Amino acid sequence: MPLAPKLRFYNGCEIPVLGLGTWKSKVGEVGQAVRYAIDIGYRHIDCALAYGNESEVGEAIRDKISQGVVKRENLFITSKLFNNSHKFESVEKAIRKSLGNLGLEYLDLYLVHWPVAHEDGDELFPKNPDGSIKLADIDYLETWRGMEEVHAKGLTRNLGISNFNSEQISRLLANCKIKPVVNQVECHPYLTQQKLSKFCNEKEIIITAYCPLGSPDRPAAKPEDPKLLDDKNLQKISQKYKKTPAQVVLRYQIDRGHVVIPKSVTKSRLLENFDVFDFKLSPEDISYINSLDVNVRLCTLADRKASPYYPFNIEF
Repeated sequence: MPLAPKLRFYNGCEIPVLGLGTWKSKVGEVGQAVRYAIDIGYRHIDCALAYGNESEVGEAIRDKISQGVVKRENLFITSKLFNNSHKFESVEKAIRKSLGNLGLEYLDLYLVHWPVAHEDGDELFPKNPDGSIKLADIDYLETWRGMEEVHAKGLTRNLGISNFNSEQISRLLANCKIKPVVNQVECHPYLTQQKLSKFCNEKEIIITAYCPLGSPDRPAAKPEDPKLLDDKNLQKISQKYKKTPAQVVLRYQIDRGHVVIPKSVTKSRLLENFDVFDFKLSPEDISYINSLDVNVRLCTLADRKASPYYPFNIEF
């Protein structure tokens, strides 16, 4: 299979438009998924400390490099700073932990996972006596200064954000030395993010779409939730292109100028998700898929609404 095309950041670096997501990929499965993916042609792997599987991901990456299947410089590896390391001095410790887990000397992209801060410390999810998350009032502008510091030290080649809204992005842009290259957000036909996408595009920030297939295996999924890939109209569009509904919704992101990071641990699905570079959706089909938007957000982080930096209190 051909490699995925790339998008160019404002700084000249490039990112493959399709990568392998590793959120919810279980330890014991994720390593094999990464090995399959690299063999298929994936060169972009999306990781995070909070996923709890970076060590296994890193072992698989190093296996494929040592086998000569791929060179490190031809891979694009992303990880994310979690909410428990938002103090300036905690950022370097956190990125070094991810680099240690992955067995790498640098990342291609490091993201602030959420604008919301937990109490700073080793625990990812520090708890109050009542079981709620211990939140902290740490400004993401302080966090970003820490991000700029690890970039200056060569620990990551690019900096980005995740789950930031338009107001938070504007405030960050007014106060940063290095502009983020990416905003990684939930994006699928039931949450199309058209306004945020347009806003980010105007600021030269690329959208990376997570949960592009509707995340049917997310922890909070309920049996009665709408199942994106069962949508009758999406199935009609997929028949027109002789593709699967999953391939159509992945192509939908790519045709909008987004990067997309579907997760799978199954070889057949990994192949299916990567086989999206031989067709293009018509503008009419993109408009139609846009019309499916019902503002259904699957990842709400609702238990952290009390944070002053909770991102989903405004329209986009």
